[in-house]
Amino acid sequence: MKVTFLGTGTSQGVPVIACGCEVCTSSSAYDKRLRSSILVSSDETTLVIDSGPDFRYQMLRNQIQHLDAVVFTHEHKDHIAGMDDIRAFNYKQQAAMEVYATEQVQHALKREFYYVFSDFKYPGVPLVNLNTIHDETFMVGDIALLPIEVMHYKLPVKGFRIKDFTYITDAKTVSEEEIAKIKGSKILVINALQKERHISHFTLDEAIAFAELIGAEETYFTHISHRLGLHDEVSLLLPKGIKLAYDGLSINI
Repeated sequence: MKVTFLGTGTSQGVPVIACGCEVCTSSSAYDKRLRSSILVSSDETTLVIDSGPDFRYQMLRNQIQHLDAVVFTHEHKDHIAGMDDIRAFNYKQQAAMEVYATEQVQHALKREFYYVFSDFKYPGVPLVNLNTIHDETFMVGDIALLPIEVMHYKLPVKGFRIKDFTYITDAKTVSEEEIAKIKGSKILVINALQKERHISHFTLDEAIAFAELIGAEETYFTHISHRLGLHDEVSLLLPKGIKLAYDGLSINI
């Protein structure tokens, strides 16, 4: 099974519009980050976790020809805004897209994409089948996902453990009960927004501490802001076994 990082940036992406900082003006490909999302693919199934505003370009850039499902972590726009572009897969696959989300996220999808769920559907609107995420493991094709709840300030966000791989974005606090679900992961992905304190995201130091608590063999930081610093410079500050993820990175799980 393979995981590809489609995007590793925070809600504004990197570079940020109209910003002239050294990160946003960097020529390094490692400092160019689309909104956070991953592609998970097995021999039988391909799914994405989150479809943000860059979803269309992410599908094109990675030459994705087939998609079985979209799994949502939470309802913020940088994670759901691209759902309209599943229309292309509806047309090619001649089927509705399987969408997995909590009831709270489904409520937001119905509000933001009202035309998808209206009684009268304009020709060509996205076709979706909603599947409700609860607390137990669920299957998407041959891929088993265990939901892990973290708190994004006061908003619940779902992370997911797939085999020995755990993917979490937008975390600020994680309960002991949920930490127990993560421990034993060989690969951990966690958000590291910036160095300065933030109300709803792990800082770099908090992400490092959390990674050391979990003790995975490999940890990758994602959901990165331009305020974190240049990729190459921040990488030198990280303990052994901890790396910054970057757009296009693929790992086997």
